[in-house]
Amino acid sequence: MQNEIIYLDHNATTPVDLRVLDAMMPYLTHEFANANSTHVFGVKANDAVKKARNQVAGLIGAEAHEIVFTSGATEAINAAIKGVAENYGAKGKHLITVKTEHSAVLDVCQYLQKKGFEISYLDVDNQGLINLTELQSQLRSDTILVSVMLANNETGVIQPIKQIAELAHKAGALFMSDTTQAVGKIPVNVDEMGIDLLCMSGHKVYAPKGVGALYVRQRGNRVKLPSLLHGGGHERGMRSGTLNVPGIVAIGHACALAMQEMSDNEKHIKSLRDYLETELLKIENTQINGTTKNRLYNTSNILFKGADSDAIIMGLSQNEDLPVIAVSNGSACTSTRIEPSHVLTAMGLDETDAYSCLRFSLGKNNSKEAIALVIEQIKKVVGDLRAMIL
Repeated sequence: MQNEIIYLDHNATTPVDLRVLDAMMPYLTHEFANANSTHVFGVKANDAVKKARNQVAGLIGAEAHEIVFTSGATEAINAAIKGVAENYGAKGKHLITVKTEHSAVLDVCQYLQKKGFEISYLDVDNQGLINLTELQSQLRSDTILVSVMLANNETGVIQPIKQIAELAHKAGALFMSDTTQAVGKIPVNVDEMGIDLLCMSGHKVYAPKGVGALYVRQRGNRVKLPSLLHGGGHERGMRSGTLNVPGIVAIGHACALAMQEMSDNEKHIKSLRDYLETELLKIENTQINGTTKNRLYNTSNILFKGADSDAIIMGLSQNEDLPVIAVSNGSACTSTRIEPSHVLTAMGLDETDAYSCLRFSLGKNNSKEAIALVIEQIKKVVGDLRAMIL
């Protein structure tokens, strides 16, 4: 019999909300029409897509026509950054981002460097925050894009996005934010924050994997991007291809639920996260990575000095009489790389300490009873590991 799982890795992916599954199921079964077909069957599917587009736009304070559905945040990031490089490259070939960005952003920037673009990578302090003065000093007349994530996927640290956007716009550059971890957890408004391009993914907001969205500002400082995929003119010509109606319905419904339940989710999840931290910090030689003043309420990144994170993770899944405890030691998107977290090393941790950190990312289905068991088991496993090296 498979062990029960206590899942504390919601920043990697979330379980599909059963209400989201119910909403999408008809479009996997009897409502299977192509949303671009002109018969009544197709029009019904198209109406479902329109509703979902409004729901996604509503969550971020956008207009429906500014939403482009994608396969996920990585595709949205690629479309946004490469698109700006292609369409605005005549104005300049300089972009600015941050050393602690998700690999989807950093890898695209490295790709563009090979194509002749210049990238400035901003440092962060030991709290994970950028220095606005450094950003201002890096902005140039040929800067075409500033890309800074709203909330970090490993530490939950929230950057001062509004101020960053203001500096970018003052210099004549566009501002993009990877909001994958923030959307659905905290209020996000593209107008209030000054965001021109926004990327998000369905599987971080209790929708299935394989669907995401790209917001492209069309009001005021209108952003023009080239087509990502050609062949049919779908998504206002930006991304051709038959629409993933079930996935689109799912992300739309998930966004609607997030709007309704965000406040209640915050109260519940934050109380669990604070309880987890309070107890785990009673273990000697532990500390929280990143600022505790402005971060996601569901995320805690903790250093357990002298205890290898992989060994802790293994120890949390080896007791056959207890649930498997699912936590991570960094971004799931870079777990195949045998190197320390680039986020933690950028914040000043040495390699040994960076290899001794766990990320706990909680969700709305977690319970205090489960968290109590996690606390008990981590104290035991960390103690056992430290005893082995004494």
